[in-house]
Amino acid sequence: MVWPETCVGVRLSAKKLPSNRIRGHRKYHCKAKEVITREKFSGSMISVAIAAAAAGAVISAPITRASAQAPAASGMTTTASALLKTPWGEPDLQGIWTDETTTPLQRPARYANQAVFTEAERAELDRVRSEVLGRERRAERGTERDVSGSYNNVFVSFKRTGARTSLIVDPPNGRIPPLTPDAQKVASAEREFRLALLQSTETCKNKEPACSGGKYEPTRSSRFAELPPRYNTARMNRNDGPEDSSLAERCLTGGLPEFGGPTGSFRRIVQTPGGISIFYDVGQGQGWQRNIVVDGSPHLPANIRQWYGDSRGHWDGDTLVLDVTNFSPKTDFQGSRENLHLVERWTRTGPSTLEYEVTIEDPTVWTKAWTVKEEFTRQSDRDNRLYTEPRCVEGNYGLPGIIHGRRMEERAFAEGRGPDPATRDAMKDGFIFDDEPLR
Repeated sequence: MVWPETCVGVRLSAKKLPSNRIRGHRKYHCKAKEVITREKFSGSMISVAIAAAAAGAVISAPITRASAQAPAASGMTTTASALLKTPWGEPDLQGIWTDETTTPLQRPARYANQAVFTEAERAELDRVRSEVLGRERRAERGTERDVSGSYNNVFVSFKRTGARTSLIVDPPNGRIPPLTPDAQKVASAEREFRLALLQSTETCKNKEPACSGGKYEPTRSSRFAELPPRYNTARMNRNDGPEDSSLAERCLTGGLPEFGGPTGSFRRIVQTPGGISIFYDVGQGQGWQRNIVVDGSPHLPANIRQWYGDSRGHWDGDTLVLDVTNFSPKTDFQGSRENLHLVERWTRTGPSTLEYEVTIEDPTVWTKAWTVKEEFTRQSDRDNRLYTEPRCVEGNYGLPGIIHGRRMEERAFAEGRGPDPATRDAMKDGFIFDDEPLR
């Protein structure tokens, strides 16, 4: 996936880096006319997209890149609002949208009472983050990190720091509300299980952050024979089958709500009378499509559960309001699963700006509801006219390779040709995101 006028995951010739990206240890270059994002649609929605393109946009002004250096304006003039309509009279949210700066979901503790960064703070954060990109952890030869490390700054680059200190706008402290007592017990049980699988590795022996709260034991834990406390969605130090891997490693997206990440996040919106389709291009090929009913019909019965929930929409003036329920218990957002409830508000704030706000609640997980706000910038439809099929794990060979590799390690150990696989931390991947100052 290639960012607008930027480069993510691609190492190209060393030329001038665009102004909206942080320079890392290696130089990157991507031409503005080579911007590619995935535009996967179902058969019916492909027809919708063609029809929408044939109908033509009501917007007459050309789309230009916004600076994305501050939150979008809260409203438009009456004239501008009238222009941004579909041929059937609804507010036009169509286009390809992305957040062109990085803002942490939660406010870092050192900015506890500060909602917005100063320009000096943003400049310093950009400088520090660019240095993180230049670090090469695999230089620590002979360690587990060296052997298992794969991703480094050849694969990633960072967007510039955004204006706000957190995407969360409510509570005012910019932090996710406390967990309920029951949710704390569930989180603790899952944490204890994962720590037990790590106890005989260098990670715990060296008291690395990943083993925080755990202890080192030279022998493998008996819990390797146990099932996880509940359906697994995250990584663990075991590869007995696909379900031991994270959703992303299984090429399953995390779903809603979607706030992007270091590898990028785009969404393409296509509208029809009574319905809306959004294709999300996220992660490393975990793109997915969301079809939204906007015809006044009720939610699906409670016994029907879907990976992305059941979205029902209506218009509140110029704002699209979506109520999302009926999530599958196999999805997970910050610990919330089948009881997750979202209320999203999508508002066009200008020719090239779109405001997204979502209120998140699950009374079984958090003590109160909380709200996130993002500002998106529209990308060029012409430059993104090509569709590149999403690829997740190297042609889907990655996950079978992980499982097969573990079986080979176990065979070698049984034959006296290698160490016990349980003493190796298979979750390390060399990602540099742990050092990201905005985490």
